[in-house]
Amino acid sequence: MYLYYVHLRLILVSGKTQDFTFSPNDSATDIAKHVFDHWPAGWEEEQVSSPSILRLIFQGRFLHGNVTLGALKLPPGRTTVMHLVARETLPEPNSHGQRNREKTTESNCCLLL
Repeated sequence: MYLYYVHLRLILVSGKTQDFTFSPNDSATDIAKHVFDHWPAGWEEEQVSSPSILRLIFQGRFLHGNVTLGALKLPPGRTTVMHLVARETLPEPNSHGQRNREKTTESNCCLLL
């Protein structure tokens, strides 16, 4: 199998960015630990106390810890942008879709005469 590297541009809430290179086998947890251990100069104000609270967001979704970059099928040779945020907990996978399925067609509106 041809091994390629994944180029990520991580963006903080403050708008600061930094580029990193990872293996397709690296998981979201591996990335958070690497970034924590190699915290970029210029990001001092955003420094966190533990890698366990760093979360990646890709295409509007939080990446759970065991998701690898290879599973995302990112295009080789291109830089992929992800957001990096500090957050204690994550929503459950597919929780948004589940909420939508639980909605009913019934309305709670009333008519005032």
